Amino acid sequence: MNPKMIFFRPQITPLFIKVFKRNFLVFLKNWKSSLMFNFLEPVLYLTALGFGLGLYVEDIQGLTYLQFIAPGLVASSAMWSTSFESTYGSFTRMQLNRIFHAMIATPLSLDEVVAGEILFGAFKSVLYGTVFLLVISLLGLTASPWALLIIPVLFLTGIVFSELGMIWTSISPNFDSFAYFFTIIITPMFLFSGIFFPLNTMPLWVQIIGWFTPLFHAVQLSRSLVLGELSTLLCAHFSIILAFALALAAPPMVLMKKRMIS
Repeated sequence: MNPKMIFFRPQITPLFIKVFKRNFLVFLKNWKSSLMFNFLEPVLYLTALGFGLGLYVEDIQGLTYLQFIAPGLVASSAMWSTSFESTYGSFTRMQLNRIFHAMIATPLSLDEVVAGEILFGAFKSVLYGTVFLLVISLLGLTASPWALLIIPVLFLTGIVFSELGMIWTSISPNFDSFAYFFTIIITPMFLFSGIFFPLNTMPLWVQIIGWFTPLFHAVQLSRSLVLGELSTLLCAHFSIILAFALALAAPPMVLMKKRMIS
């Protein structure tokens, strides 16, 4: 690991909230189209796989296929919305609109700008994940009020994927490079994090890789909370996501400074 990241001390004050506020005010101007874009895809998966393919799939772990995939899609909707925001959205603000340059010309530090971007990505995670949670609740797919605890899980998951997205944004030369991020990182996590089938049916090496991805743990938490199946293992899943969030906190700020200086 880069020593600069180990001994990194971010220059962050409460001013970073102003970055979040700025992005939020812009979001309010076109929230309907933005919400529909990020919300429609998981609904299509739920409809096509849950109501369509689910008719031909046997019960999994005592659940219908629709009941099995719905909680995982809550977690994945948070991942997708946050990833798009912290890549395409942040890159647009940084490279095309030069908003990052304008903000650091004020008392805001670049660390605060990055922190505000990460917080806004987490907000998108909570927003889209909660809306999707409401949808599956209306469909009668939530069996326990413990499902409300998914909201802090969505927030922490959003932090992780915001950090990942900002890392990629800080090293991306153009928009085309984000295709690699989604093809190499996001899509494999989406397919192999236990959303569509239990991971223990896969080879051992796939299971091990799954345990080292944040989405897997978010899916396990989401499914257990929706079903009201509480255990100490949930603390382990949450702790691992928290560890991801802490480990990934410094790299986007260090790399963004390097990019802006160069």
